[in-house]
Amino acid sequence: MNLNSKHNRLINEKSPYLLQHAYNPVNWYPWEEEAFDKAKSEDKPIFLSIGYSTCHWCHVMERESFEDEEIAKLLNDNFISIKVDREERPNIDNIYMTFCQAVTGSGGWPLTIIMTPDKKPFFAGTYFPKDDMYGLRGLMYILKEMSNQWKNNREGILNSSEKLLKDITQYISVSQREDLNKEVIKECFESLKESYDPIYGGFYDAPKFPTSHKLMFLLRYYKLYKDEEALNIVEKTLKSMYKGGIFDHIGYGFSRYSTDDKWLVPHFEKMLYDNAMLIIAYAEMYQITKEELYKEIVEKTVSYVIRDMKDKDGAFYSAEDADSEGVEGKFYLWTLEEIEDILGKEDAKLFSKYYGITEEGNFDGKNIPNLIETSLEDLEPGVKDKLEEYRKVLFINREKRIHPHKDTKILTSWNGLMIVALAYSGRVLKRDDYIESAEEALKFIIEKLVDKNGRIYVRYRDGERAHKGHLEDYSFLIWALIELYESTFKTEYIKKALKINSDMIELFWDEENHGFFHTGKDGEELILKIKESYDSAIPSGNSVAMYNMVRLSKITEDSKLNKIIQQNLSYFSGRIKRTLEAHTFFLISYMHYVLESQEVVIIKGEDEDIFKGMIKIIKEKYNPFSMNILKDKEAEEVMPELKDKTSIENNTTVYICKNFACDSPITSIEDLIDRY
Repeated sequence: MNLNSKHNRLINEKSPYLLQHAYNPVNWYPWEEEAFDKAKSEDKPIFLSIGYSTCHWCHVMERESFEDEEIAKLLNDNFISIKVDREERPNIDNIYMTFCQAVTGSGGWPLTIIMTPDKKPFFAGTYFPKDDMYGLRGLMYILKEMSNQWKNNREGILNSSEKLLKDITQYISVSQREDLNKEVIKECFESLKESYDPIYGGFYDAPKFPTSHKLMFLLRYYKLYKDEEALNIVEKTLKSMYKGGIFDHIGYGFSRYSTDDKWLVPHFEKMLYDNAMLIIAYAEMYQITKEELYKEIVEKTVSYVIRDMKDKDGAFYSAEDADSEGVEGKFYLWTLEEIEDILGKEDAKLFSKYYGITEEGNFDGKNIPNLIETSLEDLEPGVKDKLEEYRKVLFINREKRIHPHKDTKILTSWNGLMIVALAYSGRVLKRDDYIESAEEALKFIIEKLVDKNGRIYVRYRDGERAHKGHLEDYSFLIWALIELYESTFKTEYIKKALKINSDMIELFWDEENHGFFHTGKDGEELILKIKESYDSAIPSGNSVAMYNMVRLSKITEDSKLNKIIQQNLSYFSGRIKRTLEAHTFFLISYMHYVLESQEVVIIKGEDEDIFKGMIKIIKEKYNPFSMNILKDKEAEEVMPELKDKTSIENNTTVYICKNFACDSPITSIEDLIDRY
């Protein structure tokens, strides 16, 4: 950040990303009508820059260009410049990223757009250096050329922009509908096998992303078809990620992605959503295998989140930067000499042997601690204990370093994912403290990010909520409520899930053509209306909405919900069949809806120990297609089918129901073990 005494309009914003640019010499505006009105009155194009506060290349572009007086003069004289935080304005980011990908074939951040005062883009790209280098045109050249085009060839650039926007609109509006059948599940598995890296796990070449939803799909495939290969792919991937440098072995938590095939060198930023999804994946693997390593990884990752990402009022921050002191990864790197100074030579030798520490280093002459060459299975308990002692000492010393920037805004959608992760892992690992943390975060979201009319908002920071929520804010929060219900059996959560689901349908559902829009009917009018279905680093809002509706429909027998599910599947069927790997979370919902589903109803009896024993069995077993319900008077109000389920002779009684028919009641722990 340039510490000029003069600030720009971003100084009044709450977004950490916008505040990072508040002292740039560029005369930045936030996304607001004042900027567009000024562009119209001065007949200038708009320079739109979209990024986020923990983005490494955003920092690079700021240092090279936005702190540069020459670039600032060019922008201030010829453009109206707007900064957008993609994390709090995903609706804006989605539209211009779609345009960028259509024009250039790729995307990323920082996203650079030049557009008309009425928001129609005519130039798109990502990172640009100030001057020509790395085979890229420099921003100086681009700004001069685009300013010249605006003044002298306006009709030409506007015509090509209009044509491209028309093509994009047609592409995203028309969804070819096809018949889906269970073969798509096997076809997706075959596709994942082809892209799988059998040496290091994961999919495709570097950069490698965790994409936990793909692993969750494979675990459900394993559950359905008993295919050990699916389980092996997940096992290899989860263990390789943990052993690599993408996992922070000193302070815990996962980085966003790996820049190499073997997960050694991460892009060091840590995102709340990645850690949430990975907690879920590792907890599911523990539930299936009961292998202690997976439990340990869940506990380590949760401890990082609670320690470093939790706000004092219970919600969770968004991300931690890759950079500190202007250097990528500096906070996380070690020299052999540093470790010897801290631990002493003998202890450092043992630590270095297992964690791959060498004099020459593995990243720019320094070391990323990792376990890639270490056999986890062969670690003796005594050695493991010593390594843990060394880790604690190194962690205490690392805490004295200058920490990376932390983005302290609280996002509804990402908090929703972390609530899911804590509720689910708390249930599986029998950690009530995790479930309590999930409930605290939910309380914060409901109190601070929902207005008196029930409208959910995107972001909270420094006492202010802002921006009407989008599809993922609703769908991720509903998912969180369903998971919390299954972990606590508090009917208030399922009631709230049903209410928010109803609001989501009202706000986002396209009655005419079907599918959910990303932006609500009461949201800002933008140049495109997008229906996202593709999973990226996390599942799409549409796929999670589908997942929630399937689960809720099974317990409420709501015919309207069933109709919407079928229409949604039909609308996205063409996209799903064309790009199976990009729709793994949609396919999870499809499996649950069409292939395998059961509802487990528990009625508490007089014997407390038997009741607790039965609950323990149900919570411990991996059964992702099951919805577990505890019958009480309050639950009967929202789930009418519970009324005809009764306790047998005051015993704790379990009913397992499939396709709207229930098996004979279960009243003993032994019978439940056999039949569940």
